[in-house]
Amino acid sequence: MKSNRRTSNRLMNEINVVPYIDVMLVLLVIFMVTAPLMNPGQIDLPSVSKSLAPSPAPLEVIIKKDNTLALRDHARGGLESRVSRDELIAILKARQANKADQAVVISADKNVRYEEVINVMDVLQQQHIQKVGLLTQAR
Repeated sequence: MKSNRRTSNRLMNEINVVPYIDVMLVLLVIFMVTAPLMNPGQIDLPSVSKSLAPSPAPLEVIIKKDNTLALRDHARGGLESRVSRDELIAILKARQANKADQAVVISADKNVRYEEVINVMDVLQQQHIQKVGLLTQAR
């Protein structure tokens, strides 16, 4: 008699998942029936006209292994000229005065410290140059 009493007092540690499965199947059927009945809304996207003037060729600021700076102007033949930071700022200010949307890309030797690249980017940001990018080589 004692053995029957022990089994009746045991806790039930199972969960009945059948009602959950039933509810999920009903919801699935409801969504499958109502989804084709919904009309997707039409979206009117704004239109933009093409720019008449092509964007100017970017100026390339080159940081060499010895942390010297050079400037390459692709609009003027792509010749590379060595510049100091002050000369770089003066040239970029003059270009910004002529063309407000002048883009600048920074290309650095892979052995140059990351800090030097950040310093050049900081100088460009202080001069309010908006379009700055990093030039990389594809593998």
